Amino acid sequence: MGQASALVEIISATVGAWLVTQITIVLPYALAFAAGAMVFVCVEELIPNSQNNGYSEVATMAFMLGFAIMMTLDVALG
Repeated sequence: MGQASALVEIISATVGAWLVTQITIVLPYALAFAAGAMVFVCVEELIPNSQNNGYSEVATMAFMLGFAIMMTLDVALG
């Protein structure tokens, strides 16, 4: 019975794919909103929680390394 909950994902993916093809004018704004929401979650939740458990130096170095990799890939892949 638990597998039936996955049917919603198929329907939502189909509707989402159709919407992307129909509303191309709004798509950049929607993606910018989603990116802003992700930045907000990182700043408000993930970064403060990573500094509280005693591994703040490791968490900071991992954050900086991940950011450097992300920027390198952004520049390299355009």
